Amino acid sequence: MFTLVFVGLLGGLITSLSPCVLPVLPVVLAAGVRPPTVEGEAPTTTRARPYAVIAGLVLSFSLATLFGSVVLSALGLPQDFLRDAGIAVLVLFGLGLIVPQLGHLLERPFARLPARAVSQKSSGVGLGLALGLLYVPCAGPVLATIAVVGATHRVGLGAVVLTLAFAVGAGLPLLALAAAGERLTQRLAKVRGRVGRMRIGAGLAMILVAALIGLNLTNGLQTHIPGYTEALQKSVESSGSATKQLQSLTGEGTNAVNRTSAPTPAASTSVGTTTTKAAAIPDVPCTEGGTVLENCGPAPAITGITGWLNTPADAPLSLAGLKGKVVLIDFWTYSCINCQRTLPHVEAWYKAYQSQGLEIIGVHTPEFSFEHVTSNIKSNAASLGVKYPIAIDNNYGTWNAYQNQYWPAEYLVDATGVIRHITFGEGDYSGTESLIRQLLDQAKAGAALPPATNVVSAQISAQQTPESYIGYQNGEKDTSGDALAHGKLKTYTLPSAVADDTFALGGQWTANAEEATAGEGAKLALNYQAKDVYLVLGGTGTVGVQVNGGPTRTVEVTGAPTLYTMVAGSSSVRARLDLTFSPGVQAYSFTFG
Repeated sequence: MFTLVFVGLLGGLITSLSPCVLPVLPVVLAAGVRPPTVEGEAPTTTRARPYAVIAGLVLSFSLATLFGSVVLSALGLPQDFLRDAGIAVLVLFGLGLIVPQLGHLLERPFARLPARAVSQKSSGVGLGLALGLLYVPCAGPVLATIAVVGATHRVGLGAVVLTLAFAVGAGLPLLALAAAGERLTQRLAKVRGRVGRMRIGAGLAMILVAALIGLNLTNGLQTHIPGYTEALQKSVESSGSATKQLQSLTGEGTNAVNRTSAPTPAASTSVGTTTTKAAAIPDVPCTEGGTVLENCGPAPAITGITGWLNTPADAPLSLAGLKGKVVLIDFWTYSCINCQRTLPHVEAWYKAYQSQGLEIIGVHTPEFSFEHVTSNIKSNAASLGVKYPIAIDNNYGTWNAYQNQYWPAEYLVDATGVIRHITFGEGDYSGTESLIRQLLDQAKAGAALPPATNVVSAQISAQQTPESYIGYQNGEKDTSGDALAHGKLKTYTLPSAVADDTFALGGQWTANAEEATAGEGAKLALNYQAKDVYLVLGGTGTVGVQVNGGPTRTVEVTGAPTLYTMVAGSSSVRARLDLTFSPGVQAYSFTFG
């Protein structure tokens, strides 16, 4: 239980600092401003009001996320009722700040309470309740677990504790911001003549936020801001102990994808009228985000789908019926900002390679109750430009079949029905496309493919490279084209180009589980996006450091493994880092700042 509380709090704190919180910030800042009282303009604020607003937000977000779907279904109400109600209430509070008569009416239900402060706090809770219905945080494993247990009616004590911890964690930074806004409001209220204008401004801000959220116009702002908390979120919420606890709440065991499969024999695959022999699948342990084709076992069937979009007559598809094609299964949901950032790349792949034998299935698994509504999915998919087939996974059937925990998540399936690559979150688009092209080439026996796509994504180019491990235990990031030789000395060839957010080896290296030990002529090239680059090194020797072909500086390495600074920059940039190692130096992992 302690682990659930700890992970939930940290997950909420990280989420509250992400771009997904931006739409509600204007209302949080205006939390200290209340409707006018019958007695007159002053006082306009109360120090307790921000606490009341955030308490209402935490309460309504928790209840709506856990129980919203089941309650709405029991009452026969549409799944987007709560969201629409939140928008309406927020508009009402905004109008109450602008129009004194309406503000009096809003205060009237609390007029019989014994003290004005209670009235102010009570109306603050009402505002927070509305705001919590509109709060759509960025999803990670914690929020995914909460959404799954709520939608599948598996709510128990652990789920309630996790949800409250997450909501409290998300609410603490918002509370600090609301309190700061309240103090600023109090100072402005002391200046005669500013009270009325202050209320009108706050009311207009609330109405504007409600309109932007209602029309889905906040997405553009969020997608153009980098997902700067994603790497931190993944490191906190995807640790071994956290994953085990979260899976216990959803009733899942280990991930359905086979991570230690035996070699799969070569298989004959019919493509059109031509029969080709697919390449034998290597015995490579399946690691999320790997840069080589792997063997992750047979792809689970697409199951429990409640409807389809973008197929002929909205007819269902099946993996069995798609044998002979390369299939990319993309778990997403339309309000997920991280998912929206990936869509231009996925759409470009569909356009470029559909005629070459690629099929993409966007498995739309809802995060919030309003995302269950088919008309909402259809209209948002159209506005986002999604042309490939969409499977509506409202009952989490396919999500659970894959035991998935992320939005977005991509599973690349070869022409024989075996998963060959997995990616969680954003990034590494060029790497994924390279693997798609390899599978298409295998399936179509060397048929000519169109040029690789070139989607410019400003928000991704500004995204920090995630932590990268050099040992083979946590994922093999080498892009030289040679698989790492586990525990053996091997000579690698350093390529001229390195894919974004990956590294490649050159010269002699011995790759071990946690690190790689340099031999003669050992080199490493890293393509990164960050301001600062750090590398854990051990052993005794030197490392030559060169950025973008510039001058070389030398780092002395000695003693037990510790963190060394490779690059200390002034701003985040996309750059190539070339390192040369003296024999015996051990390289463990890169981190970035």
